[in-house]
Parts: sequence; structure tokens; C-alpha cells
Amino acid sequence: MRLAQFQKKATADLNGIYPEPEARNIVALLLEDRFGIRSYTAVTEPDLEIETAQLEDDLERLKASEPIQYVLGHTEFYGRRFRVTPDVLIPRPETEELVEAVLRCPVAAGHDPSILDLCTGSGCIAWTLALEIPDSTVVGVDISPEALRIARNQFSSPRVRFVKADVLNLIGNHDKYDIIVSNPPYVLESEKAQMRRNVLDYEPELALFVPDDDPLRFYKALVNIAKNHLAPGGFGIFEANSRFCGEIAELLKPCFTDINILKDISGRERFVSFRNAEKKITL
Repeated sequence: MRLAQFQKKATADLNGIYPEPEARNIVALLLEDRFGIRSYTAVTEPDLEIETAQLEDDLERLKASEPIQYVLGHTEFYGRRFRVTPDVLIPRPETEELVEAVLRCPVAAGHDPSILDLCTGSGCIAWTLALEIPDSTVVGVDISPEALRIARNQFSSPRVRFVKADVLNLIGNHDKYDIIVSNPPYVLESEKAQMRRNVLDYEPELALFVPDDDPLRFYKALVNIAKNHLAPGGFGIFEANSRFCGEIAELLKPCFTDINILKDISGRERFVSFRNAEKKITL
């Protein structure tokens, strides 16, 4: 089949699931991954013959609303390729902004900063910070053994390790970290009605949703962890549901300073950052 013909047909097949520009982009990603064909090739070489038999299974999965990232088995995050399966959330562009906020903080430029990534999932935050801050040491924590298996195998470095634990019932120790980050579950159960099938049917509920009657359940735990484990002068930042950033800031106020609510690229409140006082807090 000619390239332009396939691209038109495949886009039409997906047009009932996604808006046309998004469907066209998904087809372009598929062609680039499977054949190395760039998006402009359909314009420069529309009559290029391609073997579509190997794409039939891919298209069937896409037509069933499976995310293109799971079909390909990987996605891009902060300029690097990360493996993804339905055991982990697909990293979002907003989370790249969390990484950028960490990289801008003075602590990241310090000597050998230690970093704790809670609810690490695919490990995209943990690995990106480790690779962007060469002298850092990073610990990623998650409750899912399947997610941790994927996280551990993204890259290889003795400076990064992953631990299985439930952040809601984390057993304390005396470790201190210069930076604490987290992108925990924060989507309300009632918000499911607004979500697409490609999220609801494929991405792990455990990493997405919190009950409507306790939307801050993870943040209460995260604040307590930060009280015990954020080093003096340390920096923390949480990604959050835009509806609750103000309430999360209130949870942080009794123990932390420099509390800021940061907006994402869409202009929505998305992150809450904070800093430990220069001297130790008496708990």
C-alpha cells in the first residue's frame, strides 16, 4: 500500500476515537517507530510502498483505544525514551515541568544531593533527575512490584535504587534527603466520567484515583514523610490536582517555608513547592 493511502485510511480509522490532528499524529508515531518514516515523508514521498501486514495488529489495538505509548512499548520523557506498559502511568508533559522546577532549585546545584521520589511509577522522575544531576543519589518508592520492575530496568546506575513500600504507611527511618518529589494519585473517582477510554481502560487505577471523600489522602502522608525526611534547607515539590493545590499548601504551612503554588504550561495550578527551614524543626 502507498504511504499516503495508508496514512489517510489509518487516520480515518482512529478519527472516531481522537480528534483528527491527534489521530494523524498517532499514525505518524506508529510509522516512525515501525519503519523509521518521518512525518514529512508522506508529503515528499506519497507513493512510497510500505508493507502494512505488520501494522494490522497495531491498528486493531489502537482502534480499541489502547494508547499509542503502550502499543509501541515506550514513550519520550524529557528527551529520553522510557519503557511503558499498562503497569505504569504514561508520563505526561506536565510532569516534565516538575522536573524542571527541581533542576532550577538551588539544592539541585549543591554537592551530591540526595533525592527521594515517592510514587515513582515508571521511574521517569527518578531517572531523569539522576541523569540531569550527575552527582545525585536517588531512591524511588512505589507499592507496585510490576511498576518497580519496569523502573529498575529503564537505565542502569549505582546511584539509583528502587524500594517497594506503601507511602500511606511508610515505616520511618533516619534517612534525610535534600530533595523530595512526588506525583501521587490525585484524580477524583467522580472525574472518571470526564476521561477517555484510552486512560480508563488501560492505565493503572492504583496510580490514578483517590476517593472523593478523601482527596488529600496521599498528600497528608507525603507531608508527614517530608517532616521526617527532608533535610534542613531541603526542597520539596508535589504534583497535584489543580482543585486542591491551596489545601495542600495549607497542610505544608505549619512546618515548611517558601511554599509556592506553581502553574503548568496550560495555566492551571499543578504543583506545590516548599523548603525546609535552615535549622532543624522540632517535631
